[in-house]
Amino acid sequence: MPLMTRALAELIGTFWLVLGGCGAAVYAAGVPEVGIGYLGVAFAFGLTVLTMAYAIGHISGCHLNPAVSLGLAVGGRFPFADLPVYIIAQVLGAIAAAFLIWFVAADMGLHKEGQATFALAANSLAVNGYDQLSPQGYGLVSALVTEIVMTAMFLFIILGVTDKRGTAVAGGLAIGLALTLIHLISIPVTNTSVNPARSTGPALALLTGGQGLATAQLWLFWVGPMVGATLAGLVYRLFETKNPA
Repeated sequence: MPLMTRALAELIGTFWLVLGGCGAAVYAAGVPEVGIGYLGVAFAFGLTVLTMAYAIGHISGCHLNPAVSLGLAVGGRFPFADLPVYIIAQVLGAIAAAFLIWFVAADMGLHKEGQATFALAANSLAVNGYDQLSPQGYGLVSALVTEIVMTAMFLFIILGVTDKRGTAVAGGLAIGLALTLIHLISIPVTNTSVNPARSTGPALALLTGGQGLATAQLWLFWVGPMVGATLAGLVYRLFETKNPA
């Protein structure tokens, strides 16, 4: 499959991940009495990966995440030469979805008093962050450790599920449920990234609205997931079958 074709599939898939996951958080999580809350958002992210795994897995591998692409490359499952194109496509898909979420949310309408129901705040659009941007006020160190560990476990699961010795037919289900569990653990800490593209889209959308705090903290959501993915890629190589000399 040509690289640009695969990259287009990654762009569409990452667009769906951010639209589904962050969109659920923005539109549905906090609706009075019927909001889906943390549990619903966690399942929304998991379902985006599950559905796209079967839609584009045979085209691009359904990475949807620069950290996943890097971890697979370190693990020997993906060519390093293709990394830049995949990452660019993933980030563009995430940005497009974030701006669409912002556009729809900004048109919520008016209160009876005539006041707008949606205004961009520093923590709008399901951005990732620590300190003021952490849903429960966790600090930088907690956020960094959480992102490293959660991403490492996510990649370890992906590498195991996609191992030729594994049960590939259920791979999409296992990976989607893994992302759901990761969100259930870490939404209170960082709003859960484990995906630099997912973090970049909402942060840039907020920046255009004059809210730059998420962009200032964005470095952590590149460093943490990329470090975690690299560690997982290296560790999983210990479990690879060695050919006898």
